Amino acid sequence: MIKRLTIAAALLAVVGFAEQKTVSGYLIDKACSADALKKGEKVAKEHGVDCALMDDCAKSGYGVYTSDGKFIAFDTLGNKRAMAALKTSKKKSDIQVTVTGDVSGDSMKVASLKLN
Repeated sequence: MIKRLTIAAALLAVVGFAEQKTVSGYLIDKACSADALKKGEKVAKEHGVDCALMDDCAKSGYGVYTSDGKFIAFDTLGNKRAMAALKTSKKKSDIQVTVTGDVSGDSMKVASLKLN
């Protein structure tokens, strides 16, 4: 039994541990996130939908910029949900979202994404 627990613990350490979380913040593309990380929340708040939907920005993927100044990148499904949300948003900027999913480090496997 102890041997099995040791093996399971070792596998978790190697694979990493993802934790289900709900995160709120600004929806922004990964290409523009570096600017927000450097300059702060105002950049994420003012980031425009038009920019996020540009080819290069869309290809970079999406994520959420959080109030504590972090950027959490989405998985492929999360990127599709983010693009759909951006296309249906009536706002031009200040795109606030609540996202739930498995977070591991600075990335998230998105289970749900909702515009606020």
